[in-house]
Amino acid sequence: MQKRNLIILVFCQLISATGSIVFVTLGPIIGAKLSTNLAWSTLPVSLMVVSVAATTVPATMLMRRIGRSHGFAAASISAIVAVAAAIWALQLSSFAVFLIATLLFGINMAFTQQYRYAAAESVAARFVPRAISFVLIGSIGGALVGPELVKRGQLWATDFPFVGTMIAVACLYAVQFALFLFLQRTQIDDGPHVDASSRSSLDIVKQPVFLIAVLGGTAGYGLMTLVMTATPLSMNINDGYSLEQTSNVIRAHVLGMYLPSLVSGFLIEKLGVIRMMFVGALALAATSIVGLQGHAFLHYWWALVMLGIGWNFLFVGGTTMLTYTYSIAERFRAQGISEFLVFGTSATASLLAGIVMSYFGWDRLMLIPLPILAIVCAALIWVRKDRLLNRSAAAVPAQENA
Repeated sequence: MQKRNLIILVFCQLISATGSIVFVTLGPIIGAKLSTNLAWSTLPVSLMVVSVAATTVPATMLMRRIGRSHGFAAASISAIVAVAAAIWALQLSSFAVFLIATLLFGINMAFTQQYRYAAAESVAARFVPRAISFVLIGSIGGALVGPELVKRGQLWATDFPFVGTMIAVACLYAVQFALFLFLQRTQIDDGPHVDASSRSSLDIVKQPVFLIAVLGGTAGYGLMTLVMTATPLSMNINDGYSLEQTSNVIRAHVLGMYLPSLVSGFLIEKLGVIRMMFVGALALAATSIVGLQGHAFLHYWWALVMLGIGWNFLFVGGTTMLTYTYSIAERFRAQGISEFLVFGTSATASLLAGIVMSYFGWDRLMLIPLPILAIVCAALIWVRKDRLLNRSAAAVPAQENA
């Protein structure tokens, strides 16, 4: 087990979560102020997620060539450039430049999503669920720091709101760049490098466990993005809640996303990945049920907390399940395909959030997750006896047996 890697990844996850929270919280608000049509207010966040989806495969292939450390460090630089572009956009009051900034920031986020795979590759097979959930714990710090930067940073540069926030975020990414220079190569990277695999990408994808792992991650991330992107628009723009109240709800949501990481890895080991993902789907369904009860502050708060918990169980569970389906030689291809599907769906969801909110409203948006989650639950029941999951119960993932 490479403890240094896990510690570095936790701190870098904290920084990445902070930056993401700032962009996700301010993106729709800045978009609404800079654009001429409210329906396009979530376009900055949508393009950011589109950029994540478009960059996932290139990011995976780049790290295959230059290693995790150099790839992650390069991504930190891209984040600094993106934040600089956002500052310029605010100074110019330019919606177009802000869109470019969010596109650039999405490049960094594509690499950020690979932290969990780097953690999984730094530990023995039986500790993979714990390593994945442990790294996500860093986002708890981001949940505390991000909203504070949103609230306080708007006062640091009085001529241009939120510029102070962006400057602080740029400084954090500079620290992250330095940390990644100390990331060690994993034992997998140090071993014999294999360029070819006995299986084609189609053979990997056709595995039922692979399909359900991706379905869980896609549904969890897509629905989380849909609701989270719509929340600042619904609260701040439509219902008139203050920026501080909106930030508090987003903070509660992010804590709901990452606090379960303190136990989710252990729970997967004890209860099994299928049960944990099923609980995650039920928690996401509870989001819709609570959200349909009204527009009071506590309705938003509880809905977003349940959204976070559901995302955690589905995402950590789906990532763990995915590691059962590929060998060492196949890992980059399998991860790239999964990331592209997950974040392609997430990009679509973020774009739909603004459109649905503009034309149909919050209540209609709350109905969208329910049929999707019913499909996820049915799929989990269908795949629960697959031989790969039986092998995982013995903590012997596919990459050690292929």
